[in-house]
Amino acid sequence: MAPAVSRWFSPGRHADRRPLLMARNRITAAIRAWFADRDFVEVDCAALAVSPGNEAHLHGFATALIQPDGSRLARYLHTSPEFACKKLLAAGETQIFNLGHVWRNRERTPLHAPEFTMLEWYRGGEAYGAVIEDALALVRLAAETAGTELFRWRGREAAPFAAAEWLTVNDAFKKTAGVDLLATVAADGTPDREALARASPVAFGKDESWSDIFSRILVERVEPQLGNGRLTVLYDYPVAEAALARVSGHDPRVAERFELYACGVELANGFGELTDPAEQLRRFLAEMDIKQQVYGERYPIDEDLLEALAIMPPAAGVALGLDRLVMLAAGATSIDQVQWTPVP
Repeated sequence: MAPAVSRWFSPGRHADRRPLLMARNRITAAIRAWFADRDFVEVDCAALAVSPGNEAHLHGFATALIQPDGSRLARYLHTSPEFACKKLLAAGETQIFNLGHVWRNRERTPLHAPEFTMLEWYRGGEAYGAVIEDALALVRLAAETAGTELFRWRGREAAPFAAAEWLTVNDAFKKTAGVDLLATVAADGTPDREALARASPVAFGKDESWSDIFSRILVERVEPQLGNGRLTVLYDYPVAEAALARVSGHDPRVAERFELYACGVELANGFGELTDPAEQLRRFLAEMDIKQQVYGERYPIDEDLLEALAIMPPAAGVALGLDRLVMLAAGATSIDQVQWTPVP
């Protein structure tokens, strides 16, 4: 008979995990204190949403809200508190953060879990450079709280207290993949699929789009080279990959979007937030068309969000994966080691 699998609740296994979990608690407390010292308000966003998010390759958990009369309304567990937070900004809040659970289907690896903790925060009236500095400060705070001078992950190392490397997406593609990405983007931001296909150093399918090829190059060639030795800020994403970010004022081919890496691991994703509801709707519909084509489904559009964007002031925001940050800071090898009760 094969030996029984050791469950996370087995006393011996829990004893091994407990130091990591206590480090998580200390980091969480330090983060809350950091925001309190800067007069941020902690908000608690509802998990049930009309839409889980409208990115083509993001998968939500569907459920039904049953009314007192027995009628059913489609609802989803949110993949991010972003839509709710933006409604709060529209309502008049200026500096907010949410630390809570989010849900993403089709995701389970040492770096992904179907349920995990996301730290999301917003600064009203601030440029996105301000929230990049926030993200760097919080990563260093986690390292300081855990008492680590060096992050390690699968043979890679990053010194969190060293000066960060700042790379535009175009420079990173040139440096690691030999691709001049912006040469495949028109002056108005329109991507040229055939130009990127000719330049791509990685294999791709004949039906894959510019964004698909971009993602393959990013994952296979670029990301493994980011955050090695020190943190890397990857910024100025092409507008085709803008998601909910506004177009940059210095180059209409790129958007105010950044990601933060350590040891090749993405820790945070942030934007100078888009507040144009018509443009946001256009992007959502384009993403849902891709989702329909690839996965045979689409998610509803949150009309309340579009209404909120019309009155939302300029802002910048970031989503940071708390479990991944704790994993690196505490020296774990998988995010389920730093989750109190991992999803079975």
